[in-house]
Amino acid sequence: MKTNPKVYYEEAYPPVPLGFVRFMRKFFLWQLFRFFVLNYKVMRIVAYGHS
Repeated sequence: MKTNPKVYYEEAYPPVPLGFVRFMRKFFLWQLFRFFVLNYKVMRIVAYGHS
């Protein structure tokens, strides 16, 4: 007996972010803060590599 594989099953779809996560992804001040944090980390690595 041949069984058909499940093509569209719930585990195949990624989780949907909830409201707070969606808010933080769009919140400009949070994005600006994360931008500076990331730049600081990169500059630390660059400065350590050049000294």
